[in-house]
Amino acid sequence: MPISVGDAIPAVKVMQATAEGPKEIDTAEFFKGRTVVLFGVPGAFTPTCSAKHMPSFLENADALKAKGVDAIACMAVNDVFVMGAWGKDQGAGDAVAMIADGSAAFTKAMGLEFDLTARGLGVRCQRFALVAKDGKVTHIAVEAPGAFEVSSGQAVLAAL
Repeated sequence: MPISVGDAIPAVKVMQATAEGPKEIDTAEFFKGRTVVLFGVPGAFTPTCSAKHMPSFLENADALKAKGVDAIACMAVNDVFVMGAWGKDQGAGDAVAMIADGSAAFTKAMGLEFDLTARGLGVRCQRFALVAKDGKVTHIAVEAPGAFEVSSGQAVLAAL
């Protein structure tokens, strides 16, 4: 069952791409005591993710922070090096934390996995965006397969 409003963010170890290199983080600690926007994408460097999803959060980062968001994070079922390279390519800098869920453990714990094995992509993350306050989900929007309508930076901003 997918994570929903009122649920706690699951505690899973994932990797974050940082300027100093890969860093292991605990998701429960990452979300604790602050307001975090997390958006998930099916894959780094994929067309919609690169042309629309990530840019929508970069364009709205200041406005989201003005509404009380402490951190914005992007997650994909990719390794930390791919996430780091994609963050650099997109100019994410310090605006968006790049989270690698290489084994899809976090994605599965949230019930947001999407099996694209038949298309040669394996298990991926559904396209989504959520807001969590002190580790509890206060807003979540999950896209239908192939869609990009409810999980953009603009949509999250409007929901706050």
